[in-house]
Amino acid sequence: MNHLSLKCAAMALAFAASAQAFTVTGKVSDESGKAIEKASVELVKNALKTTTDSKGEFKLFKEEPKPQDSTSAIHSIARPMLGYVSVVNGVLSYSQSTNEPVRIQVFDAVGSRVLNETVYGSGTLDMQSIVKAQGSYFARVSVGSAKSNFRFTSNGNYGASFGEAVARGLKKEEAGDELRVIATDYDTLTVALSNLDTNVTLKLKKTVKQPEYAYGWGLKNDPVPTRGCGKDTRLDYKYRGDKPYIEFKWSKGTRTVRLDIPKSYDKNKPYKLIFGMQCMGGWAGGVQDEGYYGLKQFDKDESVIFVAPEGNGNQAPWAQDDYLLFDELLAYLEGNFCIDSSRVFSTGFSYGSMFSNGLSWNHQDVLRAVAVYETAERNIWLPQRKKMGIGWMGVLGLQDNLCTPVMGRAARDIILELNSEGGKAKNERAQEYGGNGPHVCYDYTTVEERFPVRWCTQNGGHIWDHKDPGQRESWVPKTTWDFFNKF
Repeated sequence: MNHLSLKCAAMALAFAASAQAFTVTGKVSDESGKAIEKASVELVKNALKTTTDSKGEFKLFKEEPKPQDSTSAIHSIARPMLGYVSVVNGVLSYSQSTNEPVRIQVFDAVGSRVLNETVYGSGTLDMQSIVKAQGSYFARVSVGSAKSNFRFTSNGNYGASFGEAVARGLKKEEAGDELRVIATDYDTLTVALSNLDTNVTLKLKKTVKQPEYAYGWGLKNDPVPTRGCGKDTRLDYKYRGDKPYIEFKWSKGTRTVRLDIPKSYDKNKPYKLIFGMQCMGGWAGGVQDEGYYGLKQFDKDESVIFVAPEGNGNQAPWAQDDYLLFDELLAYLEGNFCIDSSRVFSTGFSYGSMFSNGLSWNHQDVLRAVAVYETAERNIWLPQRKKMGIGWMGVLGLQDNLCTPVMGRAARDIILELNSEGGKAKNERAQEYGGNGPHVCYDYTTVEERFPVRWCTQNGGHIWDHKDPGQRESWVPKTTWDFFNKF
């Protein structure tokens, strides 16, 4: 087994002794120039920390190390600090008599760092897991102010010389540091310093705190990740053509669920979740084939998970048990995928819109908004209404003889009562389609800002994809997409 020579230990001593003294001074204030007292200021790499005084000022410094006898210095660094270091068959072994942090850095032949890791005490590190290609590599092992540098190859040989590119990289790394400032009620600030003999003026931004509500969130809030974030999920997908689906087991049996996960899915990124509820005579596969009422085409940055559960038959697809299905399916998705729980939406047409509308009455704590196409204030079963607001968009064809305009307006007025103080929004007269020209959408002004209501009307019957005169594409999907992006 190879051991580091005294030459390597002496080189470590020289490196430590050559560390230059420096002084970093500065002042920390807020954006208005007011001094911030008791802010924590830290030089990360040098492990120096202080706090600001009443004037917001601070000082961090490092003195020149005292000269030592080379023999005793080698002994004190090589044994108590670094102790024993070797690389055999690609495995780095290190041991010491203390539990000091051990910083291990590895560079390739052109000076690019491939590893920067901190370990403690004694142990081993398999370089083969770090080194991906054959050739020479360079390592620095640091304990406190003591540093040892050595060259090794992927087969375990090593020496004490560094290539020029790596030497430049090490010198550059040694010269700078990161200055980190932390203060209560302010965003943490990290500044890269290339010169450690300097004076800096730093301004901190006030942390923007999200207001607290009894339920729900403010507009444009930060994502709220679910317990599924960070989890590697494996689903038993089946396919109809290239369209994926799962057989979801819930407390009442098994239900087919169509599911579209972004190809670029990242388990650590919270995604919006949009449900598409089928109509009478339809099916979940039809919702998937239509791109979830045309919304999927607008998800250019792949930020949405789309889901379409199969209803309970195609004639009367949604009843009382399906509210439980929704709860269990939502819990399953939030537990297995990284979902933004503050941006869950539901859409639907006809029976599907009536089911989404029913969910808007008693699921306001989990649904951010719904978009309902040709809806009504009735269904096979409807839940008791909670006095809570929710984002709501309705689309009405004025010639609909199934979910008639009277039924659609009644559903809208219930939401207006929930979304405004004392129900005052019911007295606000919405502009509607006048009989010619394109569709008309009206955004209510007297509802609470967090719970907008959009009401869209046009000539037309019982269809969801209304089109303006002379247009081949429906305006409904883009208008819905824009509405959901209010949140």
